[in-house]
Amino acid sequence: MLTITLGPLTMALNHLLLLAALGIASLVGWRVARRGGENPESALFNLFLLGLLFARLGFVLAYWPMYRDDPLQIIDIRDGGFLLWGGLLGIVLGTLWQGWRRPGLRRPLGWALFSGALFWGLASLASHLYSKGTELPDMSLRDSRGQAVALHDYRGRPLVINIWATWCPPCRREMPVLQQAEDDYPHVTFLFVNQGETPENVSTFMATTGLTLSNVLFDGTGELARKVGSMALPTTLFYNAEGRLVGSHLGELSRASLRHALEPFERANAPAPQGN
Repeated sequence: MLTITLGPLTMALNHLLLLAALGIASLVGWRVARRGGENPESALFNLFLLGLLFARLGFVLAYWPMYRDDPLQIIDIRDGGFLLWGGLLGIVLGTLWQGWRRPGLRRPLGWALFSGALFWGLASLASHLYSKGTELPDMSLRDSRGQAVALHDYRGRPLVINIWATWCPPCRREMPVLQQAEDDYPHVTFLFVNQGETPENVSTFMATTGLTLSNVLFDGTGELARKVGSMALPTTLFYNAEGRLVGSHLGELSRASLRHALEPFERANAPAPQGN
């Protein structure tokens, strides 16, 4: 499961776990503070924001060549470009600063961070183990001529499946990035699975935008999205050559976030070092 639907709102599971961890940390910190000390609620929220800022800065620094020519992309966090180590560094530095300035905050804040981190770590690990290695769905889709195409036919090399629709603004914005990636990563197959539209709709869209996508299939009922557990568009899935899921991305991809997601394929494709 990649997303959770709460009424009209669809949220990525990892985002929900992060917010739940913040809520648990706030509750534990409040309970500990009742026995003595300062309520760490505002400090926790500030640390949360600081962690996001450092995680974003870490990602931008790691992929700086892709942001250098378009600095406005740095603040466009819709691409999901964050690095865990950067966020942890920001939280550690912020915690040390808060503890030094406000001694009464140390015990409640320490327990709050411990409980929130423990929940987030265990929940994220469980989610990762559940989804990691999920096999490519055993199903067939239709090509532009109406012929059935089995997804298992794409095994044998790394596969990126983009679930999209022409009416979805972030899908439209990321298409040039994905098309360029087809040329930049020839050892990877990119498969574009349109949701609920006709081949005529997609042909018109590509003709008006100048796109030339190589592998477009059609999923008229949204069966693939249901099978992989994502009701959000766009959703991009990354499968290894054996057809096992190794990563996913919900929302718009930038050049940097796509490169980050493709790095496991690059490492697997790298030639083995020559022995002496």
